[in-house]
Amino acid sequence: MIVRPYYLHLLKTYRDVPLVKILAGVRRCGKSTILEMLKKDLLESGVSSDHIINMRYTSEDFDEGMTGKDMYNGIKEKMTDSGRYYLLLDEVQEVKGWEKAVNSLLENANTDIYVTGSNSKLMSSEISTYLTGRYISIPVFTLSFSEYMEFKKGSNSPAKELLNEYIRFGGFPIVALSDFDEGAAYQIVEGIYNSVVTSDITKRHNITNFDLFNRVVKFVVENVGKTFSANAIVKFLKSEGRSLSVESVYNYLEWLEKAFVIYRCQRYDLQGKSVLKTQEKFYLADPSLKYCILGFNPTSVAAMLENIVYFELRRKGYEVYIGKNETKEIDFVAVRRDERIYVQVCRNMPEESDREVANLLEIKDHYPKYVVTLDELAGGNNNGVKIVHLADFLLAEDY
Repeated sequence: MIVRPYYLHLLKTYRDVPLVKILAGVRRCGKSTILEMLKKDLLESGVSSDHIINMRYTSEDFDEGMTGKDMYNGIKEKMTDSGRYYLLLDEVQEVKGWEKAVNSLLENANTDIYVTGSNSKLMSSEISTYLTGRYISIPVFTLSFSEYMEFKKGSNSPAKELLNEYIRFGGFPIVALSDFDEGAAYQIVEGIYNSVVTSDITKRHNITNFDLFNRVVKFVVENVGKTFSANAIVKFLKSEGRSLSVESVYNYLEWLEKAFVIYRCQRYDLQGKSVLKTQEKFYLADPSLKYCILGFNPTSVAAMLENIVYFELRRKGYEVYIGKNETKEIDFVAVRRDERIYVQVCRNMPEESDREVANLLEIKDHYPKYVVTLDELAGGNNNGVKIVHLADFLLAEDY
């Protein structure tokens, strides 16, 4: 088992704090392994194994009709004394009423509770009802580039070569752990995607026109890193002789978000200092999701560089927006407490980077500004704008 120190450190920070720790992210991004890491760390810190209750609630492991009451009783049976118990509960969203069970265990027993799930039903109104102010949400993403390098440290490949692999194969741990060829890697990711669509979306929301849903997904995948609206999707489908309401498109996008397949990035008006509700962008949970659906095409890499940078900023705790500065667009405005950075992403220098630098220089404040590129000539700065190679940006501890 390869440790992911970022998540382990975060969980140790919140250990024994009376909050439910909720780890949520797309299927197979490593949530169960993080619980295994936590269990190992608890044992090493002196917690007795019979005071660590590790339960998995996937439909393969438990009866689909399991209720919150069943869940509560099953856990309570394992608690035989008044000592502190550490509850590691995997894929809890499969249990109807799990929120009540967890709340009761938090209130009425000596527990420290960690749960995972792959559907943001975890963040639903029921949680607000039962766990108001008593939980912390920890988003789990696929591997960062530094984690990917850790997984591949036996290969002795240089960082730039591993970066090319990372861009093509993505960061699902199951893919990174082995040396798959392109076809096998995308086949595995396609299997993950299909299980998400089948279990977390199609069944749950009773989608009958699967072909139309898939076409919407394909449109989103083809337009990663571009602003578009639900109306644009409706018009596109109409041009193909298909009919779908704007409301249905909104539903599809919301369901994909709730299954953590896509992430919405809103626009921020730098002049009006406000978040805009139109022309958002969507990014995929992992670059490999695009390639398993459309195939890998070197000419499509530019948009996926944005995708990779977006998630690196999210991993480092930033809220991330697309910047609108009058008529100019800034790829990312990243905000963390009172900090802010501006980031433009481009594949090549100098023709692309000159334009990106010019856009950044029009922002009249003193926050750090970056152009992130794949060009080997990256380095130094241009009038205070730092030009950084993607590998260096991804491996930086902070900005």
